[in-house]
Amino acid sequence: MPWKRIISIVFTLLVFAAAVLLVTTLWRHYMDEPWTRDGRVRAEVINIAPDVAGLVDEIGVKDNQYVKKGDVLLRIDPEHYHHAMAEAEALVAARKAELQIRQDDAKRRLDMDSLVVSQEDRINANHRVTAAMAALHEAEAMLATAKLNLERTEVRAPVDGYITNLNVFKGDFAQRGEPVMALIDEHSYYIYAYVEETRLPLIRVGDRADLRLMSGERMVGHVESIARGIFDRDNPESKELTADVNPTFNWVRLARRIPVRIHIDEVPKEVLLSAGLTCTVIITPAEDRPRPTPDRW
Repeated sequence: MPWKRIISIVFTLLVFAAAVLLVTTLWRHYMDEPWTRDGRVRAEVINIAPDVAGLVDEIGVKDNQYVKKGDVLLRIDPEHYHHAMAEAEALVAARKAELQIRQDDAKRRLDMDSLVVSQEDRINANHRVTAAMAALHEAEAMLATAKLNLERTEVRAPVDGYITNLNVFKGDFAQRGEPVMALIDEHSYYIYAYVEETRLPLIRVGDRADLRLMSGERMVGHVESIARGIFDRDNPESKELTADVNPTFNWVRLARRIPVRIHIDEVPKEVLLSAGLTCTVIITPAEDRPRPTPDRW
């Protein structure tokens, strides 16, 4: 009977010790390990804007379509730009003819005797040649601009990626420089992990990062950089550009979250990334680096 009681007590103590060890381990992992559930998938979003204005003549893509660099996204009606180029070509021809006339006139005056043509007339003739040549260069620049504008009536994809939230249609009038669609760069996906400031001493650039999307897919990356500043909502500037100090103080202080940029080393083929997805980020410090214990007091 005593042996059974001793065994029961020992077993109870072992279970209690295991529970304490488990709770302690989980507490340390939760409080002191560099991890966060507040991770966001982000990507570079390119605002596609035409370099020339005009009516949209053709839409070459559909919403959420994948495009390659150089693919035609839309075309602006080129009629006005064809006319502008024809006008520029005619102007270049006129300037060439004017230059030829000025050059022939200067040559004739050079061949004449000094008693017939004065030195001043010869100098003025050369100046008129120079002016005609400058006018020709100006016309050629206008022609180059007209050709460029005609080429820019075709708006092409600058990178590989996905068209998103397409909201432009044939017949719309596109203004120069105003975005008409968004293109997400396929090769620019990364993770922004918003890590509590108490965990920052454990993180260094280059540390391994295990990534888990809410859908369950897993990826691996590394710490690329750490943000060096966030907006201080408790201390905005006043209208007089002086500090607007909050007269009250919150006794419960919550750790601020600092953005840590995570580079995705490789995206598995089965994983579909979309900017805005949520993920959990677990950062593993290098084994050869001592791990400081944050002092929370």
